[in-house]
Amino acid sequence: MDTDDADSYPKEQRNTVNRLSKRAAYDHETIHDIVNAASVVHVSFLPLTPSSTYDDPKERMPIILPMIGKMGVYPNGGDDAPVCYLHGHISSRLMKISPTVSSSDAGESDGLPVCIAATHVDGLVLALSPFSHSYNYRSAVLQGTVIVVSDVDEKLWAMTLLTNGVLPQRWETSRNPPTSAEMQSTRILKARIVSASAKIRAEGPHDERSDVQNEELVKRVWTGVVPVFEGFGEPVPSTYNGVRTIPEDIREYLRQENVKRKNDAIRAAKGGDHKVVE
Repeated sequence: MDTDDADSYPKEQRNTVNRLSKRAAYDHETIHDIVNAASVVHVSFLPLTPSSTYDDPKERMPIILPMIGKMGVYPNGGDDAPVCYLHGHISSRLMKISPTVSSSDAGESDGLPVCIAATHVDGLVLALSPFSHSYNYRSAVLQGTVIVVSDVDEKLWAMTLLTNGVLPQRWETSRNPPTSAEMQSTRILKARIVSASAKIRAEGPHDERSDVQNEELVKRVWTGVVPVFEGFGEPVPSTYNGVRTIPEDIREYLRQENVKRKNDAIRAAKGGDHKVVE
């Protein structure tokens, strides 16, 4: 994807896609959209504290955690570079070992190194040969460093971003402001992204020419793409719910998202030629 350099992550050894590089993307929009559309991102790190050493094999084992994460730019932060905000409880291991540094003073070397991954499966790609089967997918991998957000205003802004990223306007329509206990038990991490890349497959199966020319095989084995999408079911009220009908804004969001996600998966299935591998 051709974009201005200012709107893309630089291609470096750590983030360059080597295999099937034509599927790679480095622009902010593509990568951030993949992250923001993910219900869960996975964050990997080495659980090292300032007193840790690499002498203990247990401390060399990486940890990976599923977390809620959204890309955003804090409007009062004085920095236009998008960061990934991560939400967690104060007792979480990642929250405990991440440094607390003033956002204005933090540099790339001041935070805990992390790798953040987001993946969507958009289709089962069924070919003539098991070896040629695949998925249609959208994936993004981001490298950076995290610090604990210490500024209260930025923390509240990020909590709003994360909450509304789950369901639009949920922060505004639910009980606010947070209690002091809620603020103390919840931590927000800010990941400054230094490199990132995306990889996307949106096409049909690719089969060997010899298989495609095998008339008996072609007539026996169904080939194509089964669209896959994450959808929302009918809401189930809580035991203490006092609202008699589901709010229209929630119902409409669920309806629109289900239609969009289904159509996106179908579009990916039809998005490329069903190729023959020479």
